[in-house]
Amino acid sequence: MRQTADMEPEPKPTSAARTSLSRIMTSLDVNLLGTVHGGVVMKLVDDVAGAVAQRHSGGPAVTAAVDGMTFLEPVRVGDLVHAHAQVNWAGRTSMEVGVRVVAEPWDQAGVPPKHVATAYLVFVAVKPDGSPREVPPVVAETESDQRRGREARIRRRSRLASRQEIMASRESRVD
Repeated sequence: MRQTADMEPEPKPTSAARTSLSRIMTSLDVNLLGTVHGGVVMKLVDDVAGAVAQRHSGGPAVTAAVDGMTFLEPVRVGDLVHAHAQVNWAGRTSMEVGVRVVAEPWDQAGVPPKHVATAYLVFVAVKPDGSPREVPPVVAETESDQRRGREARIRRRSRLASRQEIMASRESRVD
């Protein structure tokens, strides 16, 4: 990544940092209902999103927010779970990473994977001292990437408006 003190980081295409992680779910991953614990899936999501954020930004990045984590189907012991992630949007120091999680039986080749979860996480790129650093703009390569970018900007506006409304509520509260 070319960057000097005066220059913005060079833009990167969505495919540059796209990453997938996979793992087989075992009996150590189950909850009291006998399905895989949501926290296990969330850890996989945060791991793959962190890898994407760090690859896109060219260095350390930390989870700042989870805008959404939606569980669509249960995951079972023995499922081979794949988490696919990419940067949907990048601002000056933060970026949204979208993650799609699918599962398939470990012992059956050719079975179509089930979409089991979707998540949107916000990461901030950081310097060694922990202060924010600039990230490259993201370049959408497909219509799907453009849609993801539009939707990420909507989530960002909603997150910022919610934060502003909460702060205003706290300031006006009389104890």
